[in-house]
This record gives sequence, C-alpha cells and structure tokens, in this order.
Amino acid sequence: MAVTEAQNPLLGENTCGSLLKKLQEIWDEVGESDEQRDKMLLQLEQECLDVYKRKVEQAAKSRAQLLQALSDAKLELSTLLSALGEKSFAGIPENTSGTIKEQLAAIAPVLEQLWQQKEERIKEFSDVQSQIQQICGEIAGNLNLNDVSPAVDESDLSLKKLDEYQSELQELQKEKSERLHKVLEFVSTVHDLCAVLGMDFFSTATEVHPSLNDSTGVQSKSISNDTLARLAKTVLTLKEDKKQRLHKLQELASQLIDLWNLMDTHPEERRLFDHVTCNMSASVDEVTVPGALALDLIEQAEVEVERLDQLKASRMKEIAFKKQAELEEIFARAHIEVDPDAAREKIMALIDSGNIELTELLANMDNQIAKAKEEAVSQKDILDKVEKWMSACDEESWLEDYNRDENRYNASRGAHINLKRAEKARILVNKIPALVDTLVAKTRAWEEDHGMSFTYDGVPLLAMLDEYAMLRHEREEEKRRMRDQKKHHEQRNTEQETIFGSRPSPARPVSSSKSGGPRANGGANATPNRRLSLNAHQNGNRSTSKDGKRENRLSAPVNYVAISKEDAASHVSGTEPIPASP
Repeated sequence: MAVTEAQNPLLGENTCGSLLKKLQEIWDEVGESDEQRDKMLLQLEQECLDVYKRKVEQAAKSRAQLLQALSDAKLELSTLLSALGEKSFAGIPENTSGTIKEQLAAIAPVLEQLWQQKEERIKEFSDVQSQIQQICGEIAGNLNLNDVSPAVDESDLSLKKLDEYQSELQELQKEKSERLHKVLEFVSTVHDLCAVLGMDFFSTATEVHPSLNDSTGVQSKSISNDTLARLAKTVLTLKEDKKQRLHKLQELASQLIDLWNLMDTHPEERRLFDHVTCNMSASVDEVTVPGALALDLIEQAEVEVERLDQLKASRMKEIAFKKQAELEEIFARAHIEVDPDAAREKIMALIDSGNIELTELLANMDNQIAKAKEEAVSQKDILDKVEKWMSACDEESWLEDYNRDENRYNASRGAHINLKRAEKARILVNKIPALVDTLVAKTRAWEEDHGMSFTYDGVPLLAMLDEYAMLRHEREEEKRRMRDQKKHHEQRNTEQETIFGSRPSPARPVSSSKSGGPRANGGANATPNRRLSLNAHQNGNRSTSKDGKRENRLSAPVNYVAISKEDAASHVSGTEPIPASP
C-alpha cells in the first residue's frame, strides 16, 4: 500500500495513492465502518491481482507464440536449405543469444533470401522440365503433353538435381538433332526418288506427316518414331518401285534394240528413244535424272515395242532369214558344214503353213544360235590349233620351195627378208610334231566328252591328222632313200676319181636327176587342199645340223652372199643337195 500510496509525478493526481486517500475521505464523510472498509479494500486488492494475472497470462501466451514462430522459422530455414541443397548460408546468424524478437528479426532476412532463391530455382526446374517434356512429346508423337505444365518436386531443388535435368535435356536435344537430321535425309531421298519416278513429292511427303511439306520450318517437322518408321517404309517402297521400273525399262530397251537390229531401224528413229536406251546398263543408284522412270515414259516404250512387234510380224520371213544367216555365220566360223538351202526351205515352209508363231520360231532359232555359240566356244581351242597347224604347213611348203631355189643366196632385193623368214619357218616347222600330238589329244578328249566326231568343213579332223602322219612318214622314207642314193652317188664318184684320177668339174651344173629329186618329192607330198598341205619337214632335220653356219651367215657382211654360180654348184655337188640354213 505504501507503493501505491506514493505519488507518481508522471500520472499526475490520478494515482492509486491519491485515489485511495480520496476514498478514505469519502468513507470518513459517509461514516463507513471499518469492517466495510476492510472488505472493500480486500476487494480492490483481489481485482488488482486479477488484472496482473491476466496480463501475465497474455504475456506468456505472446512469448509462446514468438517461440513457436522462431521454431517455425528455424525449421523453414532448415527445410529451404535442404531443398536447395545448401549445407550453409552466408546470412544465417551464428549467435543464437538475445531476445526472441531479436532472433526472429535476425533470421527473417535470411528466410526472405532463401524464399526468393527457391522461387528462382523452381522457375529453372520448370523451364528445363518443360523442354524435356516437349522433346519427349515430339519423340513420342504426343504433342498434347505440352498443354500440361510439368510438376516440380520442391523437396529437391538442388543444383545437382538441376544438372541431372540439364544433362537429360542435352541428351534429348542431341537425339532430337539426330532425328531431325534423319528426317531431313529421308525427306531429301523421297524428293529425289519422286523426281526420278515422276511422282508428286508434296502429296507423298504430307501423306507420311503434314509437317513434312516445304512450307513448314525445319524445327517444326515431326521427329517421332512413327514418322521415322513411315518415312523409312516410304523410301523402301519408292526404291522398290524404282528398281522394278528400271528393270521394266531395261527389258523394254533390250526389246527395242533387238527389234531395231532385226529390222535395221534407221538411227534417226532410234534416237527418239535415247532417253529409254541410255539406262540400258545403268544400276539403280546411277539413275538420277528427273522423270527418267516416269510411268508415261514406260508406257511410251511399251507402245513402241508393241508397234515394232506388229511390224516384226509383217516382216517375218526377212527376220527369220536374218537369224538363219547369223546361225550360218557361226557355223562357218566354226568350220561346221550345214545345208543352208534346206534350212531356208524349211523356214519358208513353216511360215507359209501358219502352224507356228513368229515368236516361237524366233525363239527356236535363238536356241539354235545359243547352242551353236556354245559348240563354237567348246571347239575354239581346237580350231585355233588347227589354224596354227595349217599355217605351219604353209610355212613348211614355202621353206621347201625356198631350199630348192639355187639362187637364194644371191644379193638380190629381198634376200635378207627371205633369210629371216626361213629362219622363223624352220623354228615353226620343228614345232609341228608337238602341235599335231596336242591336237590329236584334244580332239579325242572333245569327242569323248561330246560323243561325236569332230569335223572340220565336213572332214573328220582325226582322219586329216592320221593322213598327215601317214604322208609325213612316207616323206621321211623318201628322204631316207634320197640320202642313200646320194651316198651311193658319192661313193661312185670317189671310185671314179681313184681309177681315172679326176672328179666332176665344180663348174658343171648339177644333174637334172639330183635337182629333180626334191621337187619330185615335194610334188608327191603336196595336196590340193590347204588343210592337207603336207610338204613341211622335207628339210627340217638338216636345219639343226647347220645352225652354226646359219648364225655365221646372219652375222656376215651383206656382200658375203654374192658368190659365183660355179662356187655354189660346187658346194651343192660336194655336200648336200640343199643347205640346211640360209
């Protein structure tokens, strides 16, 4: 009561003490009893206690609220730091002392900064996830996903998670770029194929996907799996169409060329279809000219082939005879004898009878030509050796005539040429036996494989070779008899020289019997046919015994061969009838 009774200068007159004093004055004036006065004072004290108690409760409640706010702020700070992946933050006060309001005032700016950072981070996540969602939608072909914003997980807004999303975005962007590149490649291929095939590119591309037309930007083109698959299928279909059309066009071009060749079509008329025949041997990838495989071009070629077929039917006989001439030419090159008149009469009879179609007749003749070519190929090796054999026989015959010429060593014009030819002829003649043996072996092998006789212009080749071997044997016997006769003649001359002391004069010409022997021999061995010209090897054996002398002559001066006729006659009569080498 003493405190309350003290005057408070700040409150002026209305203080507890002044009011109590005034109350006592009133009680004195009224004459209140002490009991009543004590009762009223106790009531006043109780009312004061109630007021203080209410104020204390309000203060405690306010403190509890501030403590909860501080706890919530600290929890929010921890949650924000965890969500942002931050272990610490520069603005967080290290000192936790001070009043509650001071601590709240210290943590409030940090929370504000973290909230702002969280909002920025959420925006970054949303942007990255939106791009990821957009690209995934483009790849999946479901563009409706772009209408719904992606949900951001606010519990993990760390930079590490953001980097993961950005890495995923980069991979998707790379995949999108690759897919776009593939789409553009497919579109370019479709464009080129449509150009070659004469098709509408716009309708073909938009049929795959509307975004593939030229007016759409590159980034707006569909890159979905379905679009890529349909583009790949379209390219395969167009390539197959291109392959089939090229095959069809090449068949038509081949038919055109065959028909032109059959009917001797004028080059001017052929040039009208150069755009068809220019791709005759081209591969699928080599045909790139726009419109080269258009349907109207193929139809044009088909119409021309049909027209030429009808024209060919009207010239049936002429074409058939042309085929027959080709067949006869093959037989002639293969030295196979045929009866051309009978074959032509048969063709005429078939055509006039009308019992055979032109295509069937030409097909049969084509088969005959193919078989004749196969047979000619199988006989080529033997025919080449037959030609070599006959050529060697011709050289052998020439060499015999050359060796019988007594003036062959005179320094006349062309003598050195004949010397060289004689040298080559002797080498060739020496190869005849081996050539004949090889020819016989190959001919017999051919006859065993084919089960028929090998003929050369109607004559069995083995019979020709057997006849040649027999005549060659007879010629060798004739040579042996000539050598014996010569030896006997030389012995008789030696005996005469011993008895009379003289010998035939070198200047005396060789007797007609000596000079006539080789020619008689050559005439006996000669045949009217080139295939049986068997004069070779008459002097072949002597050529090997005179090689040294031949080489000396080839290396001597030109005027060395200009010897007198008497010396030549002496040389001939004293040694062999004919020198072995030039």
